[in-house]
Amino acid sequence: MFSDSAIPTETIQAYLETEYITFGDAPTTLRIGQTNPELVTLHKTHNVNCSAFVTACNPFSQNCSPEFNAASQEALACELKRLGLIAIEGIGKHPSDRWPGEASYLVPGLSLEAAKALGAQYRQNAIVWSADDATPQLVLLR
Repeated sequence: MFSDSAIPTETIQAYLETEYITFGDAPTTLRIGQTNPELVTLHKTHNVNCSAFVTACNPFSQNCSPEFNAASQEALACELKRLGLIAIEGIGKHPSDRWPGEASYLVPGLSLEAAKALGAQYRQNAIVWSADDATPQLVLLR
């Protein structure tokens, strides 16, 4: 399925196992390939048919300093605001806790193409995107 990617297989596997946790008024945990009822509700609440879970932390999965990651996340937040989008804070966290959780945003209404462009802009290996069925899918960018 992901055999033509430049991303190591073990990294892709970690992304598939990661829990994508949203905060805010209706916290939930997104898992790749599992329809999420709270995300269905969020899509309806915001009158959108898709959403993306994105981060600017640790470009290409290279562990960066907390200061670098915070500055990158702030730049991403400003970009989302400039685009007129809502950004719901969250964290991407592997259940094993072997890798520090990454600050992230769930962005209702962010199209697949726009999510991929943002991921590429912030040098990410992948993004998580959900269509109107509210089933998060891993979208590799390399």
